[in-house]
Amino acid sequence: MTAQAVLRQMTLDDLPAIMAIERSTFPSDAWSEGMMRGELNDQPRTRHYVVALVGDTIVGYAGLAAAADQADIQTIAVLPEHRRSGIGAALMEALLAEAVRRGATTVFLEVRADNVPAQAMYERFGFQRFGLRRRYYDDGTDAITMVRELLGELGERGSGHEQA
Repeated sequence: MTAQAVLRQMTLDDLPAIMAIERSTFPSDAWSEGMMRGELNDQPRTRHYVVALVGDTIVGYAGLAAAADQADIQTIAVLPEHRRSGIGAALMEALLAEAVRRGATTVFLEVRADNVPAQAMYERFGFQRFGLRRRYYDDGTDAITMVRELLGELGERGSGHEQA
């Protein structure tokens, strides 16, 4: 990692920086600020969002939805100049730890079929491809659906009360 990133819970005050990253990372299918605000405001029981900071600058963020025994990686993004530095992996580790803490046994995600680096990262984290959603994204790009089972990890980590 070129610079040490610190992760913390996302807040509404982070939205201007988050939206700048969102629009630059996902130009054809960026979430609106209202959608992101809704994730933070309207769904606190089932959502978990974190930001990655280098110094005082937000350089990435990620979100998880978790209910019952299933979790979904909602989003993960890192500024281009900070990619391949371990920040995306740190964000993913935080989301997976939260999924385990919340009792999830399975984690799902969708990834653009043309985003090979993200697919490789997800595979390194044990996600396996299990489907394809044709023309899922606004620009017509397919989404690859991926899944990771957490059953063994839940048992290995005990009651889920450990600190992340």
